Amino acid sequence: MAKVESFTLDHTKVKAPYVRLITTETGPNGDVVSNFDLRLTQPNETAVPTAGLHTIEHLLASLLRDRLDGVIDCSPFGCRTGFHLITWGKHSTTEVAEALKGSLDEIANKVEWKDVPGVDKYSCGNYRDHSLFSAKEWSKKILAEGISNDPYERHVI
Repeated sequence: MAKVESFTLDHTKVKAPYVRLITTETGPNGDVVSNFDLRLTQPNETAVPTAGLHTIEHLLASLLRDRLDGVIDCSPFGCRTGFHLITWGKHSTTEVAEALKGSLDEIANKVEWKDVPGVDKYSCGNYRDHSLFSAKEWSKKILAEGISNDPYERHVI
């Protein structure tokens, strides 16, 4: 079996919320793709409830693209503690943390239900499992804790 980096990370040593660069890879044609760990909650201590995480996912899909060039995908971890962010090119963890912070601030303070994309049976595979209330509350909690650009030491941006 191939070795997956995220399964080798010592989850007891990280200090969430944070942004961590997992890897940068260069394809055969020279294209650079970066993979980031956007950790919202402390692993094995808490997790974002599914409906709130689902709504955050739908909102981050647009909000991160508004703030960061080259976003390919932002997908939740199965453990519900954060997201993988895949981008074209190289970005600093500070740049990504600032984009995440701005996006969560918008979720917490500005977004209304009408702003959440993909919440009907035509555009979502589980459209009944959303909670804007939960997404807002978790965004406020994460922002209050501060987002670090380092997974092991708190360097809040």
